[in-house]
Amino acid sequence: MNNSQKIADLYQRILNEISKIIVGKGQIEQALMLALVAGGHILIEGLPGTAKTKLAQTFARIIEGEFKRIQFTPDMMPADITGFYVYSPNGVSRFIEGPLFAHVILADELNRTTPRTQAALLEAMQEYQVTIEGKRYPLAKPFIVIATQVPAGGEGTYPLTDVQVDRFLLMVKSEYSSKDEEKRIISNIDSIDEPDLKPVTNLEEILQMQHLAKEVQVSPDIIEYIASMVTVLRNDPDVFWGPSIRAGIALYKCSRVLALLDGRDFVIPDDVKSLAFNAIEHRIRVKPEAEIDEITPHMIIARTLEKIPVPKLSV
Repeated sequence: MNNSQKIADLYQRILNEISKIIVGKGQIEQALMLALVAGGHILIEGLPGTAKTKLAQTFARIIEGEFKRIQFTPDMMPADITGFYVYSPNGVSRFIEGPLFAHVILADELNRTTPRTQAALLEAMQEYQVTIEGKRYPLAKPFIVIATQVPAGGEGTYPLTDVQVDRFLLMVKSEYSSKDEEKRIISNIDSIDEPDLKPVTNLEEILQMQHLAKEVQVSPDIIEYIASMVTVLRNDPDVFWGPSIRAGIALYKCSRVLALLDGRDFVIPDDVKSLAFNAIEHRIRVKPEAEIDEITPHMIIARTLEKIPVPKLSV
């Protein structure tokens, strides 16, 4: 069995373990794995009670990663998440680590805190370190931030700027469960509240997966496909703010991981197409006149995918 097939089997075991307590969140489960192995972060938008916290906790246990949850509030300061120094009367200082010093961080309701504290988190996401009083402290590896936000316009929110949202590799939405899913959750609530979860992998294997993903082949035609998609979206007449270079990078990195999780050592066009919405939708702002006509980023991406020629794989 080659490395790609081993990774595919491992991924399936991870999904099987998560499914013991999480119902109907397959897209988010995949996005978490993609972001972790690609070395990025994920933004989840959804109302309270849609299993965001439970999913993050479960994910951390299965990969044997240290998990910390940060509940963001309007009065939270940057030091509350990065850490701070404590000084004794004799002048000796001691650094107290903030909750960012873990492998899996749930940044819950990020848009309920002030832009200053949001910026402190986003700096850690970008640099994989925090700087306190001029001294740098590296964060754990692997490191993933799973940020959640309440829908825009909610009471007491500070909407993330376009530049901040662009820092997230992927964005997904956590919807309410269907009736059948709701029945399954209610019927199995005792085992969900006290799950018998077993670690399926460990941090060392995750780091190895990150390395293997970089060895997945991406043909020049696939790169051309990604670049064409981003360029066409930027020039769409209904787009006010188009996707940045990070959109193409996200598609490239996540496509490699998706191929790896599928047991392949090469990317196919369907990898890119399946990731287009989660990698690009949060990076597009529609013109006001287009919003009046109820045109959405999702609609724009969909018609772009139909417009761009799909490259043919050479065997």
